[in-house]
Amino acid sequence: MNVRLSSGTEVRIRPIGPDDKQLLADAVAAMSPDSTYRRFLGAKRELTPDDLRYLTEIDFRDHVAVVAVRLDAPGTLAGVGRWVRSARDPQAAEFAFVVADDLHRQGLGTALVTVLADEARDRGVRRLTATTLAHNVGAHRLLAGIATRLQTRVRDGVFQLDGELAA
Repeated sequence: MNVRLSSGTEVRIRPIGPDDKQLLADAVAAMSPDSTYRRFLGAKRELTPDDLRYLTEIDFRDHVAVVAVRLDAPGTLAGVGRWVRSARDPQAAEFAFVVADDLHRQGLGTALVTVLADEARDRGVRRLTATTLAHNVGAHRLLAGIATRLQTRVRDGVFQLDGELAA
């Protein structure tokens, strides 16, 4: 699926694959400390081989992930998003996503979470959870766009968002 962002940048959103390890590693290394902190809830400058295996070698049943790559630079990650089904509740999944620093507030986050929500609904997921920092207002807004009855609670100094996926 191709998407034109508000800046005019065009990206392709596609399923992640094992061949995307270097793409993902390079993207994390290039992220600002603030973006890294928002995504991983702590400092992280690089992904380990185990991280890369977990993040790219997925089953697309209980763990779904998509990447967005720039059409003008296919080796550059524009964003990535995923959800992982809960082992305790097969109708619930935890969502996470990140957008490249230079593409914030251009519509890519909305496109990523919309694709992820559609994939989740198709696989029987009805509820979402996400763990975010309190000041990550952008993530809160994006998740509120795909969920109804979104509830927020503070747990261990971070926000736990829980909601029903909108139809």
